[in-house]
Amino acid sequence: MTTSSNETVLRRTTDALEHVSGICFKTGPPSRVGVELEWTTHYSDQPAAPLRLSDLRRALGPHAPTTLGNADPVPLPGGGTVTLEPGGQIEISSATAHDFATLYDVVGNDQQYLVELLARGGLSLGERGIDPHRAPQRILDTPRYAAMEHAFDEAGRTMMGSTAGFQVCLDAGTESQVGARWDTVHAVGPALVAAFATSRVHAGRDTGWASGRMAAWYGIDPRRSGPVGGRDDWPRYALEAPLLCVRRDSGRWEAPAGVTFADWINGALGSSRPTIDDLDYHLTTLFPPVRPRGYLEVRYLDTQPGLEWIAPAAVLCALFADDAVTDAARDLAAPAEGRWVEAARDGLTDPAVAAAAFDLADLACRRLDSTGLSRELQDTVADIVDRRLHGVGSPRKDLHR
Repeated sequence: MTTSSNETVLRRTTDALEHVSGICFKTGPPSRVGVELEWTTHYSDQPAAPLRLSDLRRALGPHAPTTLGNADPVPLPGGGTVTLEPGGQIEISSATAHDFATLYDVVGNDQQYLVELLARGGLSLGERGIDPHRAPQRILDTPRYAAMEHAFDEAGRTMMGSTAGFQVCLDAGTESQVGARWDTVHAVGPALVAAFATSRVHAGRDTGWASGRMAAWYGIDPRRSGPVGGRDDWPRYALEAPLLCVRRDSGRWEAPAGVTFADWINGALGSSRPTIDDLDYHLTTLFPPVRPRGYLEVRYLDTQPGLEWIAPAAVLCALFADDAVTDAARDLAAPAEGRWVEAARDGLTDPAVAAAAFDLADLACRRLDSTGLSRELQDTVADIVDRRLHGVGSPRKDLHR
């Protein structure tokens, strides 16, 4: 099969598996990091009031995304791009940087610029991973989001309209590193979910989960949102996931319930067959805790208050600073590995998760020099981590740097 054109029609699942395998991990010495910051958006004087797209469009001005009718969006001063999620959540996607200190400086400035821009329009950014004020409501009308709403039940609609996540993007590493980095970024996940959970209250009520955001994700079909498994499992995971939407000229993208991408290749939609471009688009509709996109997209963290995203990002960067630290992190995370639900529901009251969280935090805080952050910012990170670990219901254990 020739894969030079995205219009190539896929007629065999083996060809699709080969294509996904070829693009999921771009190997090479790890040197870059990026982030995606997402926030629920509110009127500053009435945070529970429904948002109006016209107000978002007006406040963002030239930085408004194409989904708000802006044909030529202008990046933020530091190069970050602004996008909008279906419930009006605003997201900054950063360019990558070669060290975390540079990334934090650039993205932090873009964030402050955005805060000031929105404030002039009477808007402010939320500080939690789920909307504490409002029930989910889709306000952005696109064929993709209409199809998603059609396909999802309550949990999926909550994810679409109420949640806000924080993503860290790490290089996959060299061919000899990628397996260990993939396994470790999953292994440390439950401990970091618990340590940095910020989304207990949704729409004015206690969800009963430390991370109500992750509770929403867990309520979605695990074939689309569950952990992938080993690094070689992604191609099969992708093809066995149900279609979320099928792009059509008609503007209605709803997909038949239960039909997977492999089914589409094998004729489940009649004479229609997908192209490579359809497959690439399908990959964007899959939401596991870690998604391989050539790099490792870490998706399991809640939005953090203000600039406090520096802490979970610095912890991850420190844990992946070199192979020896990554191996040590995997060992320390072992007691909590796979405890995704327990971590999101019980947070640091789960003994195994708490033990792993403290040990990983201690390791990361001793390696903060590797992030390039100043001593002052390293102290800021350590203080945030210490405060998170010593919250209500968690055992006391001093961190050492």
